[in-house]
Amino acid sequence: MTTHVEPADGDSPLGREFGQFPTGLPIGGEWVDPPATEDVRFPYDGTLVARAPVGDTDLARRAVDAALAVRGQVGRLPSHTRRAALLATHEAIASRRADFERLLVLETGKPLVDCRVEVDRTLLTLLTAAEEVARLHGETVPLDLLPSGEGLLGFWTRKPIGVVVGISGFNYPLLLAAHKIAPSLAAGCPVIAKPAPQTPLATLWLVHLLREALRAEGAPQAAVQLVTGGPEVGVTLTTDRRIGAVSFTGSAAVGHQIARDAAPTKVLLELGSNAALVVAADADLDAAADAVVRGGFYASGQACISVQRVIVVDSVREEFVARLTERVPQVAVGDPRDPLTRVSALIDKRSTERVRAWLAEAVEAGASLAAGGRVVDGVIEPTVLLDVDRPVAVWDEEVFGPVVAVRSVPDLDTAFDIVNDSRYGLHASVYTSALDTAFTALDRLEVGGVVVNEVPGFRSDVMPYGGVKDSGAGREGPRFAIEELTVTRMAVIRPTTTKP
Repeated sequence: MTTHVEPADGDSPLGREFGQFPTGLPIGGEWVDPPATEDVRFPYDGTLVARAPVGDTDLARRAVDAALAVRGQVGRLPSHTRRAALLATHEAIASRRADFERLLVLETGKPLVDCRVEVDRTLLTLLTAAEEVARLHGETVPLDLLPSGEGLLGFWTRKPIGVVVGISGFNYPLLLAAHKIAPSLAAGCPVIAKPAPQTPLATLWLVHLLREALRAEGAPQAAVQLVTGGPEVGVTLTTDRRIGAVSFTGSAAVGHQIARDAAPTKVLLELGSNAALVVAADADLDAAADAVVRGGFYASGQACISVQRVIVVDSVREEFVARLTERVPQVAVGDPRDPLTRVSALIDKRSTERVRAWLAEAVEAGASLAAGGRVVDGVIEPTVLLDVDRPVAVWDEEVFGPVVAVRSVPDLDTAFDIVNDSRYGLHASVYTSALDTAFTALDRLEVGGVVVNEVPGFRSDVMPYGGVKDSGAGREGPRFAIEELTVTRMAVIRPTTTKP
């Protein structure tokens, strides 16, 4: 096998562990030499991991052409073929899971514990997508509810929407790509993946393994392609009127621009958030404090449903804050390769400087630092801000770093109003021992998911996942993504009568 990604050197982790890692870009049925390469660096210390292929607009158009050429063939692939390819990819990743974990640490800088979770969730996503192939069917319709429908047979089926463009973010590159690619193939749609420029490696390997599985099944490898590159590549892919759908995970600003540019093409958006956690007066305060630490700092805070806003009822504020601040120093900070590390460097220095500026803005506006707030050896310490009562970015926007902001309120009604007073609405959680409070939260909170007595970052990959307002449109999770990537086709039949 030729190499598709150039290791930094023979002694690098990539060179040792991924010596047969494929190179170039998977366009059509082959691997194409890229017009350029770009360094992928380990965010923790800046060392070179690999030189990854970088595509351009010509390759993007070539990928769309290749996908369209096999669209009919992919849409007609037997269910057993699509299922077998997904299951084979699941097994291939499972057999290499330690290598994938190490690669994810190197390209994202995310702690090893979070990369292990990412691989687990990727495996579940592939497996569930394979199972959903067997559930892709329609049902009959009673057309004779109207007199004009008497004697007619009616039923509907689901058909692939067409070519899918899947654009994923840097924070969970393998998992986010799997949520684009696996449902597309299960639905019978050719898919073109575009990973984030900072983190292309794990997605390249996933696509390679899936193409190998398709080849083994006699299916066209052009069913799954990948193009890297900057915004111009994304624009070329998403504005091509020949595609059926765009599935994007990333920032709200970019998602909104894609939706405007891609119209009238169907667009599925999984965007940002500033997830809130409400602490009621009857909450288990130890559990709530643990949840803020666990849910606020995992993946170094670079998760769209990590705890960012903490809203506490006044009567338990002091006790809750005391329990929270005593836990924060126990969060291990450092090298993400260490299994004990929970917070490490953000994806790049620009992100670190942005978070530092937002913290300074909040303190200047009257908030106080209860824990953290410093940058040590390039890593932002786990940080807790208190009394964030004025409009500032760490409360209003998505911080995407290890920062939680605490505000106290007189009662739960006010707390729920504050949760809703945001342009975002992905997940929120409430800690309470009262069932009526839980149901009130389910009724009132304007979010895609309400989580009771667990972190808002809880996500099972089989559930419908998505937000409202500026947090996006559409739902992920294999079953729900497949529904988004298929269209109903109605059949109305009047049987002919024949004389004996």
